[in-house]
Amino acid sequence: MQTGGGILRQPMSVWATAFAAVVAFMGIGLVDPILPSIAQGLNATPSQVSLLFTSYFLVTAVAMLITGWVSSRIGGKRTLLVGLVLVVLFAALAGTSTSVAELVGFRAGWGLGNALFVATALAVIVGAASGGAESAIILYEAALGLGISLGPLVGALLGDWNWRAPFFGTATLMAVGFVLIVTMLKATPKPAQKTRLSAPIRALAHGGLSTTAFTALFYNFAFFTVLAFTPFILGMSAYGIGAVFFGWGVCVALSSVFAAPPLQRRIGSVNVLHLALALLAVFQIGIALSGHAGIIVFTILSGIPIGLNNTVFTESAMEVSDAPRPVASAGYNFVRWMGGALAPFVATKLGEEVGVAVPYVLGALCCVAGMAILYTRRHHLRALSRVDADHTAHDAAEAAPAM
Repeated sequence: MQTGGGILRQPMSVWATAFAAVVAFMGIGLVDPILPSIAQGLNATPSQVSLLFTSYFLVTAVAMLITGWVSSRIGGKRTLLVGLVLVVLFAALAGTSTSVAELVGFRAGWGLGNALFVATALAVIVGAASGGAESAIILYEAALGLGISLGPLVGALLGDWNWRAPFFGTATLMAVGFVLIVTMLKATPKPAQKTRLSAPIRALAHGGLSTTAFTALFYNFAFFTVLAFTPFILGMSAYGIGAVFFGWGVCVALSSVFAAPPLQRRIGSVNVLHLALALLAVFQIGIALSGHAGIIVFTILSGIPIGLNNTVFTESAMEVSDAPRPVASAGYNFVRWMGGALAPFVATKLGEEVGVAVPYVLGALCCVAGMAILYTRRHHLRALSRVDADHTAHDAAEAAPAM
């Protein structure tokens, strides 16, 4: 199978970058199982603890605007290494926190490092991977899915010992990633033309990229409602929460790698987004209306549409406009991570003061809003139909000799 071969036969530099990406994405779900423990250990409310996500993603979103400017001046490898150093530093400092305010601040610094690393890692993997951009993006999303699934598991295992341990563990693993990239990734050449600070914002003037980005903003609000608020209503130990979100993360990983590409070829990228957003809305309503067992089942199942969306949104952002991929990625991520920044605090505040079902109803409405944007601005997404057709034609050409 062409796609699978493209993913598996990669240079060691790609695997080194992918390993570090897995650890970087572990940082997203790492705190999930220990959110109640952090709240108890630091005498904080759920909405205060949710600021761990908000500060992280807000800084990540804004920092996306400078990633291209930085990497075009110091090169991709150095940008990756700067990002890794910042993650190692602030993850370790997070483990020393004595108050929620300190922890939130250190997570913000972690978000800066994460932005420099994650945005550049995608460009490095796309540039160095064999099998073309599509295989590279699938590999990147596989790293995302694996990291998101392992994060809660590692968080639960280490957090059961002490809630500080997952932060020190992440710092250690990222230090390993730093060594691997130093030794295995060749220095990437600086772009012939330096990226302007305004380039990502200018890129969003393209109708297709802005449509993709703002649809993803609403999607990410729904996504992080599930991720950030659900641990507080599960009423389980760190191991229990970790197990639920490990199952969720496995669904994210499997659907992003094995379900998204064939569905894109069969029904098209835009239709996959409609399908995934609709499914996510249904599962969020399921969480809102269910008892304890139903909450667990629908939370795990929500990983399926989230995995589909992650892959298709990323590929769409890369392909829908004529902007250079790093610039398009920066503009897209700036907008979409705002949804990740807003959702944790808004969802937990609504859950505390209005009712635990309300955040999920709002998340479902955000999915519907995303579908409405896709439909009303569908004329801006015609380029995706051509990309889908090219992939289908490529697959047919690859299969022809075997027929």
